[in-house]
Formats: sequence, C-alpha cells, structure tokens
Amino acid sequence: MKKMILSLLLLASSTAAMAAPQVITVSRFEVGKDKWAFNREEVMLTCRAGNALYVINPSTLVQYPLNAIAQQQVSSGKTNAQPLTIIQIDDPAKPGEKMSLAPFIERAEKLC
Repeated sequence: MKKMILSLLLLASSTAAMAAPQVITVSRFEVGKDKWAFNREEVMLTCRAGNALYVINPSTLVQYPLNAIAQQQVSSGKTNAQPLTIIQIDDPAKPGEKMSLAPFIERAEKLC
C-alpha cells in the first residue's frame, strides 16, 4: 500500500513538472552583439500554453510578448506583460527600425 501511494505521488509530481513551461536564459555573448535585440545583457525565453512566446527580464521578472499569440493573451487580459518595444533596441544599420526578433523567436519555439 505504501509503495502504491509513493508511486502515485512520484507520478503526479513528474506530470506537473512536465507541464510547467520551459525557460531558457540567453545572453548577448551567446547570440552575438550584431544580432542582440535587447537593452539587457541577458533575457529569458519561454513558451507557454498555445505556443505563446515571451521574453522575460531576469532582473525584474517582467515579461514581454514575443509573438502574436502571446500579444493576443495580453490583449485579452489572460496574462500581464509590458510592450516588447520597451526593451527592444533600434537597428543601427536600419535607422527607424528595431532589431530583428527572429533568432529569439526561433530559440523560444524550440521550447514548445
């Protein structure tokens, strides 16, 4: 009986761990200065339910929507987040445009 209860507890905890969103930390050094799109030295990327991708500032834990699905969740009030443009930097090669988010979206999608 004790073994069965212990087995059920382990199964329940492992299922909960697998359901938790994956989070990775990426740095300017890792991505490269020429592709880095943020005014932070490092950010965290996560994929949540429905393939909603977010950037998280590790020092404040404020999150920013990285794709349209995440933006829709924010707009509908399902999630609290700030506009990504707050931490996204301008592209020095293209005045008036922001740096590309493609490398970050690609990395975050791998977490889904």
